[in-house]
Amino acid sequence: MNLSFVLLTWNSEKYIPGCLESLLTDLKGTSFSYEIFIVDNGSKDKSVQLIESFEKKFPGKIFPIFLSKNTGTTISRNLALKKTKGKYIIIMDSDLMVSPGTIEILIKNLKDNKNAGMFVPRLLYPNGNLQKSTDVFPSIFTKIFRYFFLKIIEKKENRTESKNNGAYAVDYAISAMWVLKREVMDKVGLLDENIFYAPEDVDYCLRIWKSGYCIMYNPDVSCIHHTQEISRGIKINSAALNHIKGLLYYFKKHNYFFIKPKISKQISCSQNSN
Repeated sequence: MNLSFVLLTWNSEKYIPGCLESLLTDLKGTSFSYEIFIVDNGSKDKSVQLIESFEKKFPGKIFPIFLSKNTGTTISRNLALKKTKGKYIIIMDSDLMVSPGTIEILIKNLKDNKNAGMFVPRLLYPNGNLQKSTDVFPSIFTKIFRYFFLKIIEKKENRTESKNNGAYAVDYAISAMWVLKREVMDKVGLLDENIFYAPEDVDYCLRIWKSGYCIMYNPDVSCIHHTQEISRGIKINSAALNHIKGLLYYFKKHNYFFIKPKISKQISCSQNSN
């Protein structure tokens, strides 16, 4: 098996058709063998029925896992990750639209770079603006600033980031679309289930770096992300509270609060490091 996809849904009826159709269209033009695991986190809308319709339309390709309640982003994804058989693993959000050529390019990027554990694409909002999907490892202060002023940061970076500069290393990337080598998961392990919702992506990327691999960002490949932003902004809800709880756990786990971890400079992260 070449590729294993893990998609997570929760009340995602608005996005599932577009996500799966764009992904399947992209895969149609390749020679990859693949499996798509879709974990539904207890949706109350028509997500389950939509997933079942795609399962019937693509038998032997789509494998649903239906949960009775929302278990967050780690327990649910881990259920699918344990079943994967692919040489490469792609973790995706169900509100992502895959652009043509995305999968083939990112897989080639991984093959061409022996020290890269993960490659991620540039993410855009539906209006074409840049979504800030990568960042340096947070401190307590930078995380608070990002949490409340992300739109301002994105507007500034949308003016300054340019394409065609080639891939480069980043501290971490949000888990809207991760393309991983199987060997990375075998070495790093599964997602930390002590984190319910976030920052499981930051934690996993830091563990990848600590295991001797690079996180690489390719701005020349773009996907549309209809982010639902359930914990963003000045509001108090269960998602925001779980995010705060996860952050405190993350800082305690990695034994820092104010000074971000220093990534080893001994790892060669250039594109052609084979």
